[in-house]
Amino acid sequence: MLKIPNYVYGPKDTTIPLDVNFGQFILGRMWMYKDRIAQTNGATGESFTYKEIVQQSMKFAVSLTRLGVRKGETIALFSENRKEYWPAVIGTVCVGAICTTISSMYAEEEIKHVLHISKPKYLIVSPKMYEAHEATLKLIDSIETTILFGDDAKRPALYYFNDLVASVGSDIDVENFIAADVDVHDVLFILYSSGTTGMPKGVTLTHLNAIAVCCMPAILDPELSSLNIRGWHHISGLLAVSAAMAFGRRGLYLDNFELELFLKTIEKYKVAQVVVAPTVLVAMCKSDAKYDLSSLRFIYSSVAPLHKETISAAYKKLPNLKAVLQGYGSSETTLVIIRYTYKDADIVKSGSVGLVAPNCIVKVVDIKDQRPLGPNQEGEIYVKGPLLMKGYMGRARSDDFDDEGFYRTGDAGYYDEDGHFYICDRIKEFIKCHGYQVPPAEVEAVLLLHDAVREAGVIGLKDPDAGEIPLAFVSLQPGKEVTEEELKEFVAKRLSDPKHLRGGLRFVDSVPKNKNGKLDRNELRRMANSL
Repeated sequence: MLKIPNYVYGPKDTTIPLDVNFGQFILGRMWMYKDRIAQTNGATGESFTYKEIVQQSMKFAVSLTRLGVRKGETIALFSENRKEYWPAVIGTVCVGAICTTISSMYAEEEIKHVLHISKPKYLIVSPKMYEAHEATLKLIDSIETTILFGDDAKRPALYYFNDLVASVGSDIDVENFIAADVDVHDVLFILYSSGTTGMPKGVTLTHLNAIAVCCMPAILDPELSSLNIRGWHHISGLLAVSAAMAFGRRGLYLDNFELELFLKTIEKYKVAQVVVAPTVLVAMCKSDAKYDLSSLRFIYSSVAPLHKETISAAYKKLPNLKAVLQGYGSSETTLVIIRYTYKDADIVKSGSVGLVAPNCIVKVVDIKDQRPLGPNQEGEIYVKGPLLMKGYMGRARSDDFDDEGFYRTGDAGYYDEDGHFYICDRIKEFIKCHGYQVPPAEVEAVLLLHDAVREAGVIGLKDPDAGEIPLAFVSLQPGKEVTEEELKEFVAKRLSDPKHLRGGLRFVDSVPKNKNGKLDRNELRRMANSL
């Protein structure tokens, strides 16, 4: 077999170990660094070691077995970031159960929707989430047993995580612990897509997917501390932090994001690396708060494309910054399938999301006829490899995969002669103006160049002549002023005619974002319709 022209292949340099249960695998990797601090809460200073995670994970697994949990049953984990989270995940995985993680930001209908998808028999929940959503959780017929984090006042009919762990007694010899026998293609996690085009879909990831992520070359330097502000329920928390811990890195986390707390944590702990969404980096670069951020060496951005202007602003603000790295992926691709790593700092191309991950294949196809395109030709990105999900819950693979097994991402982009990839926008988000395809992200990037603009979001407004015309929503920097006409002229001087803001511009206190930090264009459309 020969490589197919216009397919971009990642290097063949990743080895997958014989451990096929992800729990057994990650315990072995963590035990190598047992005396190191694994995670520190940036707000409270509370830390826990790799040894603590390993021991609590094994004890919790034993307790779950005693409770009657069996291979293939589903356990839901509903909690903000806290120290019991990782032993709960790993213990669940070790018994061969499926772990489904629920966003702590979900509202009632979202909770009911995702739990209807996964139908968990067991629920592990934090006191904060239980108190906020007790009535909703009691409506879920599939849940038979509830396990509560913390040491709050005892509630009848509930088990307590700490009691279950303590009931096992003395520490377990790692060499004598054996995780449940599973197949490498068995479902490990059920995660949920961001729901930007509707309610979330259930993404099924396998033991192979998770192990493959942790065996890829490290994205950030394992010897430097890193702060990841994503919720651990999300792919950018769950698998990114798992991969980091597989290399023994010290991580810092926050229960919730506040810009001042984020900057203060970097200063206090001399954080060398941060994982952020583009919206956070923009806010960070435009902030006038006086914190010492000189410890930062690497910034890793994902979730949405990072504009070149934001990258330039980061280098200006952070004197010791070595590289701003990007990655492209999703829950469906088990984190990033195109990425730069810290070792690529010297070859990073501004605006690029990186190179194809090891053992993966990417093609860019013509949107109309799906033929593979060559360098510098924009089309839809299709991906394939060991990071690719098993599929969506209750949905035929043919709905989302082509005949060769490539996943159709719905994202538009291209690659250059050196195989570096660039993301343009979601195909469905393109504004069709007089037959031209206008990427909203491009207009937003120009608006963000203006000193007075803090946030920007652009959508298409229906127009009887043009089809659609760009409409912008803008929030301003504190103390700054600018008129609608000034910003429209600012854009018109920098972009071609179809990209001009003929739909107008609206000033808002803040531009809406979804629970993953992405711009919420659905909400922008609702706001536009209410004007």
